[in-house]
Amino acid sequence: METPALRWIGPPDGPAIELLDQTRLPAAEAVVTCTDVPSLVDAIRRLVVRGAPMLGVAGAFGVALAACRGDDMAAAAAAIVGARPTAVNLSWGVRRALGAYQQAQDHQNGRSVRPAWAAVVAEARSIAAEDAAASAEMARRGLDLVPDGARVLTHCNTGALVSGGEGTAFAVILAAHRAGRLARLWIDETRPLLQGARLTAWEARRAGIPHAVLADSAAASLLAAGEVDVILTGADRIAADGSVANKIGTYGLAVLARHHQVPFVVVAPVSTVDLDAPDGAAIRVERRPSEEVTSLAGVPVAPPGTEAYNPAFDVTPADLITAIVTERGVAQPPAAGTLRVLASGSGKAEGPLADIYVERWGS
Repeated sequence: METPALRWIGPPDGPAIELLDQTRLPAAEAVVTCTDVPSLVDAIRRLVVRGAPMLGVAGAFGVALAACRGDDMAAAAAAIVGARPTAVNLSWGVRRALGAYQQAQDHQNGRSVRPAWAAVVAEARSIAAEDAAASAEMARRGLDLVPDGARVLTHCNTGALVSGGEGTAFAVILAAHRAGRLARLWIDETRPLLQGARLTAWEARRAGIPHAVLADSAAASLLAAGEVDVILTGADRIAADGSVANKIGTYGLAVLARHHQVPFVVVAPVSTVDLDAPDGAAIRVERRPSEEVTSLAGVPVAPPGTEAYNPAFDVTPADLITAIVTERGVAQPPAAGTLRVLASGSGKAEGPLADIYVERWGS
């Protein structure tokens, strides 16, 4: 992308975080600059920046922003984590960055070392680079699940806008396109905020992928017509039993996929696995304002005062999921034991990090 989804600006020009405003795509590539934690929290809540892996990156850089400003670190971390309760990567990124800050503080008490904020910036950059490497590895592993001539259906947005690399499910789609395996990409519009129609179609067009957008309610007829070979989605949180919380509408697709015997594949980094959530019932699902449903692009489409049911996510049980692709391996079928094995370890993606990934996060 000409404008990266997130860019860190360090002193002396900062501290600040520049975000590509995803609420204004594809009409404009506008940038929102966050100079303090409240402005970042507002941007996260308004979906200026979104997507599980990118929220982990944004959370870490948010802690760096607070450290640079000399803010109350505990309060800043709590505010960032509370901005989006379902996406586990947000709290994961904040915890890692806060741990780096506290470790640097401990070292400073004993001897003179670099400022604690610099340690947090370094940790945030590491998280971003690890996510980029994880994206490439998920693409490699997921490609094996895409047949030649595949017609792929995807939901919401899972590309470079939500990742340090090329995305999660969309990274697999890109790999299939480059390998000549992709015949067509079907893109759910993804109501109510149209992340599929606005963002995934934008990314697909830029990549030269043959694609078409469909209303979410048209997916059933598309599957019934035999026009889909595999469904690929991302995830915002994966419980220990393999249940997956993802953008609202994902569960319905999984039910349709089972009925029509179409593989349903989830692609997400191990940082999205939450072993503290034993099952899907333990995942807190974010509820968003009624206006997102009762209006479209700012224009009311329902009578004034109409209330709306607007959960941001739904939960798909593991028995409806064919496979979960991570950078460390593929859980096929998903199971608690397999996910614990994949999620164990340092939490860092393996493999070399290309310089281009480091460059995206600024100086």
